[in-house]
Amino acid sequence: MKTHAAIKFNVPEPTLRRLPWYLAYAQLIQREGEQYLSSTQIAKNLSVDASRVAKDLSYVKISGRTRVGYEVNELVRVLNAFLGFSNRHKAFLFGVGNLGGALMHDNGLAQFGLEIIAGFDAKYELTGTSINHIPIHHIHRFAELQKQMNVSVGILTVPVERAQGVADMLVEGGIKAVWNFTPFRIRVSEDVVVQNTSIYANLAVMFNRLNELTELTKR
Repeated sequence: MKTHAAIKFNVPEPTLRRLPWYLAYAQLIQREGEQYLSSTQIAKNLSVDASRVAKDLSYVKISGRTRVGYEVNELVRVLNAFLGFSNRHKAFLFGVGNLGGALMHDNGLAQFGLEIIAGFDAKYELTGTSINHIPIHHIHRFAELQKQMNVSVGILTVPVERAQGVADMLVEGGIKAVWNFTPFRIRVSEDVVVQNTSIYANLAVMFNRLNELTELTKR
């Protein structure tokens, strides 16, 4: 595995996680026909400090009008472009089980710029089938199809014991970003982006908070 100097990203991750909230609220206001939206309005409706909203939006390079706010249509356009939702990012999905199949069925991903163009699995019986008009190939065909299509995003929904091995194969094949849905924290070189999205980890947090709340109400 190649090593690289640490890469410093310009926008903090917490900011990137909040910006889609602002976009969703701006789109709601847009549908209601409002023309302007202030950082104070965003803060009040999303329970975020107003200074934090203003700081977050400063990374987006959009200017608001004093005592009026941001022009809604422009805010929606700029946020969509900044977050990459306006572009089309093609993806391969690896592991066509229940979760992988559900993601292939999710047409909403395309609205945010992600298009799954093929699924890969180790089960030969899935070869030649499709889900939601997306073809499924045996995983051995990845290198061949990657050379043809030069896809940049890989979605990982394989069993946990195969996560690192498949991740190594993706990186070797030229995948530059991995959306990892497995509980395993894969290791890749620093020039590959990894986004971990473990529903089980989120479930653990929710259950823990629920148990704490239940204990507090019993006192």
